[in-house]
Parts: sequence; structure tokens; C-alpha cells
Amino acid sequence: MRAFVFPGQGAQTVGMGKALADAYPAAKAIFEEVDDALDQDLSGLIWEGDIADLTLTSNAQPALMATSLAVIHALKAEGVEVSATSYVAGHSLGEYSALAAAGALSVVDAARLLRARGAAMQDAVPVGVGAMAALLGLDFDAVKEVAAEAAQGEVCDVANDNDPSQVVVSGDKAAVERAIEIAKEKGAKRGLLLPVSAPFHCSLMAPAARAMTRHLDAADIAAPVVPLVANVIAAPVTDPAEIRKLLVDQITGSVRWRESVAYMAAQGVTEMYEIGAGKALSGMVKRIDRSVATQAVITQDDVIAVAAAINQG
Repeated sequence: MRAFVFPGQGAQTVGMGKALADAYPAAKAIFEEVDDALDQDLSGLIWEGDIADLTLTSNAQPALMATSLAVIHALKAEGVEVSATSYVAGHSLGEYSALAAAGALSVVDAARLLRARGAAMQDAVPVGVGAMAALLGLDFDAVKEVAAEAAQGEVCDVANDNDPSQVVVSGDKAAVERAIEIAKEKGAKRGLLLPVSAPFHCSLMAPAARAMTRHLDAADIAAPVVPLVANVIAAPVTDPAEIRKLLVDQITGSVRWRESVAYMAAQGVTEMYEIGAGKALSGMVKRIDRSVATQAVITQDDVIAVAAAINQG
């Protein structure tokens, strides 16, 4: 069994997807479709722009989705359909990429929802008020205790349970800074502030969740061709109404990536393909379950090799 997994914010690089778009007309068409949907030359920014502009939340989110969908359409050109997998899953915004890949969202709707999501998340908390930090070397339960101790009347929530040795906290800047110090006292190897523009996946994002409720209520969501293993429940979902609710819950809820990967492995998934940009998820998967083979699918060579392996198997 295999799964396709889709990266989240932080994986973006200038030039991502360009060679694939040059090689596959279907991949190029995805970038053009996203450009039209957003009335923006986003592909120009992705391929030739400044990394600081690309990293802006409202640009990075649809850009990463476009890159992932370009890979999906390159794979389709080589004869691989998403239905050849057992599950799809995405890390944070990658959940939208996963849903679009699995036919639950159109590319246009995914692009517009991610543009709205990025803007809503940025607007929810004034710049400088919130922060996120990765705590390395402590497990989820230990970090949960650290976050509770660090809050002191402010917000400090567990945002991402990425793997057994990497858990991210999010909330008010002072509380997150306290969490770093407390974590070090409790034996964490490192605690580092993340270069993000807002404190994602915590209760401070409640205004963004309300905004996305309106956008998602208006979106056309279908049942995906294979189940989505959803971030906030670490379990499969196919019902459009439940998907809609979970996408709202995800704004303030934890990304339960460790449990999501463990769930898929427990169901018999032995291969996970990281679709789009970067190799961060592949590293996490290896730290969660070394028996699961991983492959990042980024270049044309990757696409051809993966298509050959899937079509033969």
C-alpha cells in the first residue's frame, strides 16, 4: 500500500516546479490555472521572484499547492492516478493540496481558499504579537506539559506534533519564549523560534477560523477518490461535510502528523511519496516509522522513476 503526502509552509523555494512545467504541458497548465484564479502572475513570483515575497503566507500557500498539483499532473501524464494510492494526507496547508489531488477541490477553489486562508491567518494576530517554536528532543506529552507551564495566562498551544523528536508550540510571543527555556530545563536538545509571520495552529487563530468558515461554506467540496487522513483527527475522512468542518478546525487545532503517519503505517502503508517541494515530510516519516519507504517527487527524473515503480507494481 502507498500514500501521497503533501508538504506545508516552509518548503517553498524560488524556481520550484519550473523544470516540471517546461517538461509537461499538464503541469504548466496548473500554474496558469492558479494564476488566472488569483488574477496574479504567481508563477512568475515562484520561478523568478524574491524569496521574501514568495514566503509571504498569502503567496506561499497557493504557490506550494500549485507546485504539488503540477507534480500530480506530471504523474498522470506518466500514467499514475491518485487512485493508485490508499490515502492522501497533507501537512497543514498541504491538506488542501491533498484534497485537490484527490478530486475533492478544484484547483481554482483550492487556490482561492488558500489565498483567503493565508490572508485570514496573517490578519488574525498583529505582527510581532505571536510566535512559534520547534522544541527538539522532547515527545508530545512532555511538550504538552511544557506548553501548559509556559502559558501563565497567555496562549501557548501544541501546534504541530511532527515526529517523536520534533514538536512545535505556538501562541503569544512571551509564552512561546518561556516554553523554549522550560523545555531546555526539561532536557530538550534545542528550542528555536521559527521564522513565521503569525502563530499558526493555536487558539489565537480563532478569527481566521471564523473567516474560513464563511469561505469554506461557499466552496464546492466533493468526496475524495481516496480517503484523506486529516490533520486534526489523524484518521481517514471522505464525507464532504466533515472535511469542511475539519478544515476549519485545523486553523486553531494541532497538526497531528506523527499520529497520521502512524495510522497509515498501521493500515499497511509501506510507501509514502512526498509530492511537490522539499523533503521535510520524508524526514519526519523516517523518524516516525523506519519501515516505511519514502520518496520525494520533485523533478522530472523523480516523476519518471516513481511512475515506473508504481506502474510495474
